[in-house]
Amino acid sequence: MAKVKVATVWLEGCAGCHMSFLDIDEAIIELAKVVEFSRSPITDIKEFVPVDVGIVEGSVGNTEEEEVLKELRAHCKILMAWGDCACFGGVCAMRSSFDKEDALRRGYIETESTHKGKIPRPPGVPALLDQVKPANHIVKVDCYVPGCPPEPKAILYALNELLAGRIPVLPSDMMRFD
Repeated sequence: MAKVKVATVWLEGCAGCHMSFLDIDEAIIELAKVVEFSRSPITDIKEFVPVDVGIVEGSVGNTEEEEVLKELRAHCKILMAWGDCACFGGVCAMRSSFDKEDALRRGYIETESTHKGKIPRPPGVPALLDQVKPANHIVKVDCYVPGCPPEPKAILYALNELLAGRIPVLPSDMMRFD
């Protein structure tokens, strides 16, 4: 039996969702028997290939993240969002309350510890979007595992539901909104 192919991306966020995934502990051994990871921060594979399941962690705050998310969506049959940043924008979306130039000026010029600051704009650094967005504001998302980070048991439940051919709907006792 062919393994289910999975790709994951880590966008704007803390990597806590991938850490929570790794916290499924010994269940990862059973999962590895039926799942093959391609592009992922875990494998460090950078290229996208067609996969059955795409998983996004983090919100979308710059042009590169937007492009990565669109590429993941184009290469996966089912897209699952992990964590509050991917599901709702999370703490990263707090920047959306401000003009992006004001946020850059505050961060690089006006901080109390900055002397002769300037906003870095080196070539190749992706441009900030005007607003930080959750994944579903950019592409179609098929299922969600909220939480900051989601509980490992919620991630494992969602993956097992997908492996059983079902779109996961988390039971209320697995939902976290903190």
